[in-house]
Amino acid sequence: MTPTPHDALFKATFSQPEHAAAALREVLPAAVAARIDFATLTLQSGSFIDQKLAASQSDLLFSARLERASVFIYVLFEHQSTTHPLMAFRLLEYMVRIWHGYLEGHPRSTRIPAILPVVLHHSDTGWNAAVAFQELIELPPGTLALIAEHVPHFRFVLDDISAETDEALRARAMTALGRLVLWCFRHARRPEELVARLSGWYDLVREVRRAPGGGAALARVWRYILNIADPAQPRELLQRLLAAAGPEAEEEIVTIADYLREQGRQAGEREGRQAGEREGRQAGEREGRLEGQRSTLLTLLRLRFGELPEPVVARVRAADAAQIEGWIERVITSPTLEDVLTER
Repeated sequence: MTPTPHDALFKATFSQPEHAAAALREVLPAAVAARIDFATLTLQSGSFIDQKLAASQSDLLFSARLERASVFIYVLFEHQSTTHPLMAFRLLEYMVRIWHGYLEGHPRSTRIPAILPVVLHHSDTGWNAAVAFQELIELPPGTLALIAEHVPHFRFVLDDISAETDEALRARAMTALGRLVLWCFRHARRPEELVARLSGWYDLVREVRRAPGGGAALARVWRYILNIADPAQPRELLQRLLAAAGPEAEEEIVTIADYLREQGRQAGEREGRQAGEREGRQAGEREGRLEGQRSTLLTLLRLRFGELPEPVVARVRAADAAQIEGWIERVITSPTLEDVLTER
């Protein structure tokens, strides 16, 4: 299954122990976090969520030393518009799967590691469901107390970023990238607002860029914003994004160009399918792809050089596939508009 934009950014960022450790220190109970040796935090393979929920959930499993024992830390990221009332039950299912996997790898073991379940959540409503498994048991409190030792009992750690303010996210003792990604998740349902507020986080963006691999990390953030926005007019959104992110963002423009090429390819295929129904499928698809490439090139040229003279627009609209391909290759590196369009 193709990962969602949320899943891709979550795993690309927090699968790295450096970012995961800082985030976990922030949300785990202080007395527990103090006993975990985060230098031993290690990502484990596998995903344990139901496939039918993959569009709204992502997960990561880590192991670490907790005093003299090994412990699993299971992080479930829920990115849907509402709260699921049976989340504690879902977590129990996932935890049992983790233990099954552990016992398959340790068939002679007579004990199992502890699992610390953590839920990262953002929604329109904020979290409004049970966080303890026993809260799901349908019994009067007095009766439940009588059988409490005979039924599962655990409480997951909840990090509800939908309830956090921007200032609280900025103040977290996490890596700069971790804070920026959580902030993006918090505003993911309003991408235009996210871009509008981005200039206020310029110092944090610069801090991310200065870190090792920061340019690539920011490219993933920009791609995430573009993917969740899916705007009707991508050029206007890109211009606002680049203005808000600062002049250094041109270092990541190659990734934005890749995004535009893909958008152009998809638009071309759509136009090609429509034209093919009218005039013959094969010829129509070729023309549709070419028209999409022309639109992509015009968008890239405007991003680099501003508004274009009408003769340049007409020249691009009349160009063949070979010319368009060559110009697209040169648009990122050529210093002037004339250099891009010079025939070679």
